[in-house]
Amino acid sequence: MIYVEFLGPIPKESVEIEAASLRELSDILSRDEDVKEWLSSSAVAVNDTLVSSLDTKLKSGDRVSLLPPVCGG
Repeated sequence: MIYVEFLGPIPKESVEIEAASLRELSDILSRDEDVKEWLSSSAVAVNDTLVSSLDTKLKSGDRVSLLPPVCGG
């Protein structure tokens, strides 16, 4: 299982999901209307390392973080 955490203003509790790649995880998460709108604008980290490719492979125990854009001063 992959542990997925939603940071900042994303209105979703952390979940565990079975997925073999970020592409598969993205397909699963896009079915959730609360999360779907954040997928295109959020950065993604796997085990605290930012990644940009949906082809990134995932293994059981990985932690995926969705990091929405922030601003402030």
